Amino acid sequence: MKFIHLTFLAVSLLFATSCKSNTKQTVEPESNDVAEETTVTPVKLTEQQLSSYETAYFASGCFWCVEAVFESVRGVKEAVSGYAGGTEDNPTYEMIGNGRTLHAEAVEVYYDPKVISFTELVQVFFGSHDPTSLNRQGPDRGTQYRSIAFYKNEQEKKIIEGYIKAAVDMNIYGGNAITTQVSPFEKFWKAEEYHQDYERKHPTNSYIQNVSIPRLNRFKENFGDFLKKDTH
Repeated sequence: MKFIHLTFLAVSLLFATSCKSNTKQTVEPESNDVAEETTVTPVKLTEQQLSSYETAYFASGCFWCVEAVFESVRGVKEAVSGYAGGTEDNPTYEMIGNGRTLHAEAVEVYYDPKVISFTELVQVFFGSHDPTSLNRQGPDRGTQYRSIAFYKNEQEKKIIEGYIKAAVDMNIYGGNAITTQVSPFEKFWKAEEYHQDYERKHPTNSYIQNVSIPRLNRFKENFGDFLKKDTH
């Protein structure tokens, strides 16, 4: 198995100290945020169209950031912000933010396996966040921001565990323990609609400016050959 880009994973460690904004708000944006929306809206696939693609699930901090990263990747048709990893039904953003559930902010990734493999998505996952930071990414702290790689079958589990082993063997993180949970996928709950495509819709939001966009740009710098043509 090839683990290309593994040496770039250490770059993601930088973002834990480069974020300069406060923790994102845990309330629905005020109505004046709507004025920040971009004028160009990508064509969204219907649920029926999306059903023909494979799905993968990851949690690595603020889902606004994670969604934007995966949507920049070739072969990814859609990334949806939501909640996973807990046992509670119908979680809400308020419940998550107040620590009243076991869920983490997560993304559901629809992808074309003919264009990008699950192994490559795992590379995207590890290469776009700090997997050694326990219950924290950048300025966001709490179990809802923990790192989780979900698997739907034994093959996906082997791929994730193999990637972690390779990172440890190569001492990518300088001896720091990888805290990423490797968990069986059970249920994904889609987040409230105002969270979807948040970075694109609110480009002047302070959190987006200071945390999300820099995180996306760091990923692009190191994974250029993974990007869609229009996202370079």
